[in-house]
Parts: sequence; structure tokens; C-alpha cells
Amino acid sequence: MLSQDEIDALLAKEEAVSEGIEHYLTGMEQDALGEIGNISFGSASTALSALLHQKVQITTPMVSIIEKKNLEEEFPTPHVAVKVEYVEGVEGTNLLVIETKDAQIIADLMLGGDGRNPAETFGELQLSAVGEAMNQMMGSASTSLSTIFQKKVDISPPTIENLNANIPFPVDEDILIKVSFRLKIGSLVDSSIMQLIKVDFAQLLVKGLLQRQESAATVEAVMPTTHELPPKESVAVQSAVFSPFHEETVVVQEQEPSIERLLDIPLQLTVELGRTRRTIQEILEMAPGSIVELDKLAGEPVDILINQKLVAKGEVVVIDENFGVRVNEIVSRKARLMNLK
Repeated sequence: MLSQDEIDALLAKEEAVSEGIEHYLTGMEQDALGEIGNISFGSASTALSALLHQKVQITTPMVSIIEKKNLEEEFPTPHVAVKVEYVEGVEGTNLLVIETKDAQIIADLMLGGDGRNPAETFGELQLSAVGEAMNQMMGSASTSLSTIFQKKVDISPPTIENLNANIPFPVDEDILIKVSFRLKIGSLVDSSIMQLIKVDFAQLLVKGLLQRQESAATVEAVMPTTHELPPKESVAVQSAVFSPFHEETVVVQEQEPSIERLLDIPLQLTVELGRTRRTIQEILEMAPGSIVELDKLAGEPVDILINQKLVAKGEVVVIDENFGVRVNEIVSRKARLMNLK
């Protein structure tokens, strides 16, 4: 027989579920968690694009809650689950879930195929290939979190399982925060990827982001001390006249106050020296001293990308023993719009 405390706890949980996600996260906190997902998975998609040699997009985060008992209904078996442990900077666990058919395509691309005829079986080799892809993805995502929280964030190597009817979801909590993303891989995959987060870990991530934004706002609000100056004699004042510029006139319109909140959002800047495609066999044969030929000529400008979009071209330079890039050309607005298609 249940004690009164246990009965009260069960009733409280049922009431929380009926109230929805607002019981756990406010609207602002939901937006913050979605923005964290947008930024971190934007970086993750960049890493996955480089691995698969396909355009990868992970977008449109949708935040909600889900009960453990409804996981199978939400994501019918079979599917692949990747468990990620954050061990430094922030501590917590989340679970990524993708459909097995999508994982098969990722595995085929990782193993040198074109993704159009993936293996019907999903064995240890395919599981290892997907595990490596997820490792690279989440490593890049943790780097983005480091930028957001302004401290080092690190993960342990993700563990991956091919779940079926005989293997339940590897979660203990009855209530989880679910963040669903749209996953697109070239013309091969247009599906979804689900991120399951413990409630307390989601609240920890949101708290870290909101505290950083509040700190930035506080610093901006600090005004310098002013001293009253003695009155001076009146002077003639007239408007200054400047010579017209020959450049295209740019009209700057007053921004909405909410736009200022976007200024602190970090963007992933990538300098791409070149690309190439190699088979698994060629990768395995690599050794110290091996040379990999890229698809760019010597002296050809490197590409500068922001969130996977080409924005400029430049040249590699050395600054105090560190590599840098000098911007030589900004891609025209028309070209950038064409790249968005």
C-alpha cells in the first residue's frame, strides 16, 4: 500500500504533466533552450556535413515534455539512441534518437557509399560508423556551448545503441524535456532527430544562458560618472557639410530594441581550405607523412563561411605564430541570397 507522501507525489506528477511544459520551463526559458539547441546543432550539422560530404541541416527546434511511457509511441522501434554525457563545464546527460533508416544512410555515407542503397542490416560496423559521426557532431556542439557559457564544456565519448522491441529506452526519469529538430541530409534524408534531456539539466542549461545575457545587459547599462561643467559663453553652431561619397548609400533604420538581444549570439565561423573525398580504405591507409590533395589550387583564396554559408574569401596569414585569415573579398548580397536556395 502506498503511503500518503507517495500518493501526493504521484498526484503532483500527474498534475504537472497535465499542465504541460510551462510547469517546468517558462516561455522565455523554452525559447532559451531552443536557441541553445539551434546554436549547438548548427555547429553539429557543419561537422556532419564535412564527414558525409552532403549538405546537412538540423533546424526548427520544438520544445515540449514527454513521459517515459510514451517514448515508444513517439518513436516506434527500431531506432538508434546516442547517449551523451557532459563531464566538464556543465554536468548532465542527454539522449539523441534517430530512426534506424536514417542511421543506415549515415552509416553508408561514412563507409564510402552514396547513401542511396544502404545495407539492410545494421550491424556493429554500421553502428560504429554512426557512433563516430555522432561523436564528431556532439564534440562540435560542446564547443558551441563553450562559447555560449564562456567556459570549457566537454563530453565523454558518446555511447550508441540500436534499440528494438527487446531493448527499452535507456532513461530512468518519468518526465523528460524533448527537443525535436528537423534533419535534412542532401536529398537523402528529410526526417527528424529527437533530443531528450533531463528536466534538471535543461533548467541548468537555460539558467547558464540567461545569467550570461543578464550579465551582458548589466555591463551595457553601467554609465560613466558625469561632472557638471561651469557654464560657457554661447557660441555659433552650424550644421557640418560633408562631401558626398561615391559608394552606394546605405540607409540605417532604427532597430527594434529586441534586436539587441541577438548581438551576443555566437556564430560559427569556418575557414575552408579545400575539400576532398576519400574511401574508408584510403583513410585507413593514411600514415604520418601522407599527403591529401584538396580540390583547390595553390594560391587560390580560401572560403570564409558563417553557419555553413559563404560570406567572404580571403588568404591565410600567420599572426604571432598563430594562423589567421585576411578577408580579401566580401561575397555580394545577390550571391549570398543565391546560396540560401
